[in-house]
Amino acid sequence: MSATASTFDLAALKDAIERSDAAGQLALYAPDAEVRLVDRITTPGSPRVLRGRDEIAGWIDDVCSRDMSHRVDQQVVGDGRAAFAESCRYPDGTNVLCMTVLDVEGGRIVRQLAIQAWDE
Repeated sequence: MSATASTFDLAALKDAIERSDAAGQLALYAPDAEVRLVDRITTPGSPRVLRGRDEIAGWIDDVCSRDMSHRVDQQVVGDGRAAFAESCRYPDGTNVLCMTVLDVEGGRIVRQLAIQAWDE
């Protein structure tokens, strides 16, 4: 495992996600990170793209403010990359599944691709 991959704390990200800790999540992003979000509305041809910590913070704050549970599993860490599945559930029983791939440099997330699907 490279120094880049071994310095990324995926366990800390998992903990922050599961506790809805927005600050803990944001601390793991590089200042100029980019996040691409793909779902039914923001399709692969036109994803929602967030650039920099300010835009990413708005997204994370929104998710953390919602009344839902989060569980991270199927974590994988590789050479400059990490991936995981995130299962979320709203109180009304609606489920959300998010598959995420991260590019990591210097122990921080520099790029993220998240593909999301909801119960409908």
